Amino acid sequence: MSRGDLPAPPALPSGGLRIFALGGLGEIGRNMTVFEFDGRLLIVDCGVLFPEESQPGVDLILPDFGPIKDRLADIECVVLTHGHEDHIGAVPYLLRLREDIPLLGSRLTLALLEAKLKEHRIKAVTLDVREGQREKLGPFALEFLAVNHSIPDALAVAITTPAGVVLHTGDFKMDQIPLDKRITDLNGFARLGDAGVDLLLIDSTNAEVPGFVPSERDIVPVLDAVFLRAEGRIIVASFASHIHRVQQVIDMAALHGRKVAWIGRSMIRNMDIARDLGYLKIPGGLLVAVEDLADLPDDETVLICTGSQGEPMAVLSRIANRDHPISVGPSDTIVLASSLIPGNENAVFRVINGLSKLGAHIIHKGNALVHVSGHAAAGELRYVYNIVKPRHVLPVHGEWRHMRANAEIAKGVGIAADRILLADDGVVVDLVDGRASITGYVPVGFVFVDGSSVGDVTETLLKDRLVLGEEGFISIFAAVDLIDSKVVVGPEIHARGLGLDDDAMSPLLEQVRDALEESLRHGTTDPHELQQLVRRRVGKWISGTHRRRPMIVPVIVEA
Repeated sequence: MSRGDLPAPPALPSGGLRIFALGGLGEIGRNMTVFEFDGRLLIVDCGVLFPEESQPGVDLILPDFGPIKDRLADIECVVLTHGHEDHIGAVPYLLRLREDIPLLGSRLTLALLEAKLKEHRIKAVTLDVREGQREKLGPFALEFLAVNHSIPDALAVAITTPAGVVLHTGDFKMDQIPLDKRITDLNGFARLGDAGVDLLLIDSTNAEVPGFVPSERDIVPVLDAVFLRAEGRIIVASFASHIHRVQQVIDMAALHGRKVAWIGRSMIRNMDIARDLGYLKIPGGLLVAVEDLADLPDDETVLICTGSQGEPMAVLSRIANRDHPISVGPSDTIVLASSLIPGNENAVFRVINGLSKLGAHIIHKGNALVHVSGHAAAGELRYVYNIVKPRHVLPVHGEWRHMRANAEIAKGVGIAADRILLADDGVVVDLVDGRASITGYVPVGFVFVDGSSVGDVTETLLKDRLVLGEEGFISIFAAVDLIDSKVVVGPEIHARGLGLDDDAMSPLLEQVRDALEESLRHGTTDPHELQQLVRRRVGKWISGTHRRRPMIVPVIVEA
């Protein structure tokens, strides 16, 4: 259920487990879930959400740490299911509040995170875990299970307390022939199910997609055809964390006699980490520096870069805008080897159109199988429900339509509707005496990162930015004599972004002067009241005459 009019949650009964999300429910990103037992806290994931066009100037959106800010000493650890930004990107901001919180994750996950923490000058306390490993931290007994995803080393986690067993799948799919031969541990899921899983938190992203997600290996013949047809350079845009996809491109480049270069800071950093840890296999002599590309024929090169989501400062966007040293033309082939994150569609199509205008041949998921999802489709979710046999279900990681679709799948395999919990961020679920139920709501919101500012940007400020960008700005100044009830200077009006010159505003000036002097004669002397009067008069005139609603900033001073 949504927040609605839910009350504050009651005190957690003795022996009960409390679960609430600070982000990640009803959205794709900023995943962070808090588990509380006997006064101690366990956190699973701590990620970021990337802004939409309706959030101008925002760099990142964080989970709201407010409900735990006064309880940092109670945190036993943060468990990280895998190394994607929507699961680890907010960790540096949490560690700014308490730097010694232990971080548990797989080897690759922690390596990617530590590179990020180094940029923030944070030295973290980490514990490398792997599938099959068990750890006990405070009242929480943890078991880690392998899951297949679009990044290596992803993990599910089973959390056991005296209140019961909770299984959190993290992001997963069921590729039976993955590139790294590391399949989702369905045996482990079934073993936990046979012993009894009281609550299953399960990935919802692809719940609307029927059947099973194709294997990563299905992409190979498509990439092979792209390499065979390409006349000049091949530029592949991918997530900087999609090591499996990059490995496929490297293998294809080696097969077709092309050299490979990384472009983009995050791509270079992540691929160096993956190579050093052995997750990425690169034949000797295949990799070249981007500076050496000019000495090679175009049909012997492959560039792997960031920007598959249309990010304005990423490499591919800059190439499309002719704001990068690398330029493209009719002989070049661009491959967008990723899916579209909801909300990024316009930005991605803008990049595709820009590259098409330059003559490049564009290959993307809409016209070729160059990407498969990392999230389980409906058939896979149904399979997991049947082997885990959870007593209760909490769909996570998805927009509301995805979570509702996931709930319908759970109903379809026979899980009772009253044992399927649909919750929003901040909605509290308590597991007490083997029964999970929604018991209240803790206030959470969005925390915006804008440059070096964290949390200072508000929804009101974003609304102001949108008005400035879409409707323009008007400032109007006047000086008044409170004794003689007259306007002695002005009014002067200046407009920006409306497409109107000052002459077009001249009929308004006399109206503003008359309104001010009438108000002064009636005894109004408060500058704020006079400013509000001017704002209303200007707004009414602009709306009625030009059908615009700009930001209006009146300044009234006493002469």
